[in-house]
Amino acid sequence: MTDPIYDEIEIEDMTFDEERNLYTYPCPCGDRFEILLDDLRDGEEIAVCPSCSLMIRVIFEAIDLPSVKEGLGGKMETAVAVAVSA
Repeated sequence: MTDPIYDEIEIEDMTFDEERNLYTYPCPCGDRFEILLDDLRDGEEIAVCPSCSLMIRVIFEAIDLPSVKEGLGGKMETAVAVAVSA
């Protein structure tokens, strides 16, 4: 039986989609390995390809992950109050 982990990839070599909070990396099958930022924060380190059986181990330090954004849709929202005097 072969090792189910295809490769070990540094997180810096992956692409991060800020809107989906998803890291991706090209898979040899033509699709992409995927792992959610929340899964990485939860200690998961295995990214899977949705099109084939390959998996990669993501090498990262939790402290280096992007910070949590607040507000609607994962985007930082700022409220501005304006005082009007007559």
